[in-house]
Amino acid sequence: MDIPLILISSIIILLILAIILKFNKTNIQELKRIGNSKELNEITNALPENEEICKDILKMINNENVKIQTTGGGAQASLYIVATNSIFIANIKNTFTRVQTIAHECIHSIQDKTLLWFNFIFSNIYMLYFIAITALTLFKVIKTPTIFAIILVMMSILQYFVRSYLETDAMTRAKYLAKEYMEQKEDVISKENLKQVIDNYDKLNSIGIKYYNLNLLTSNFSKIIMYCIIALIMQNFI
Repeated sequence: MDIPLILISSIIILLILAIILKFNKTNIQELKRIGNSKELNEITNALPENEEICKDILKMINNENVKIQTTGGGAQASLYIVATNSIFIANIKNTFTRVQTIAHECIHSIQDKTLLWFNFIFSNIYMLYFIAITALTLFKVIKTPTIFAIILVMMSILQYFVRSYLETDAMTRAKYLAKEYMEQKEDVISKENLKQVIDNYDKLNSIGIKYYNLNLLTSNFSKIIMYCIIALIMQNFI
């Protein structure tokens, strides 16, 4: 397998994925419409603050040793960091998805630690490898890039499967955990309102899980395509 074949194959894979997942502007607009629903936001605004929700959910899953931090500013991404066993809650106070988002990060905290550590370490190695071979190819240190491109392909696929498994598992289970938590808050959320929230979680997840996986694959295959283009330029035009 040479560089042009890897490049063409990667481009074809991206195109096929886009067609299979049928993700277009309509899906993005639907995500934004549901996520910004004032009616749904008002329903969940009656719930406690995010940090309290996180503590309650961690207690539900018998994992209360996790550190919780609320990030300030305009941070929109909540994270679980296995290295410090910490959950960082972003600025999501006024969104009805906050309960599911917090539940998502709590689920990460109880996933297999070996897999979490592997994902953490391997993802960093993967990024460093991509940067290193790109720089070495640009400076003509690597003169036969095919083997490095093949390794990049294998690393990209492995990184995708591990990351996708962890995230899809958390995204799928988060709805049920969020529902279980909100059922305990019947004094502030009626059964009708809870059903409305959960139904919209279903809609978001049906789009969001596909979107996440396509986005991750796109990111990984974009690295392969970028490296192959650089390798071809350095081999043929310089």
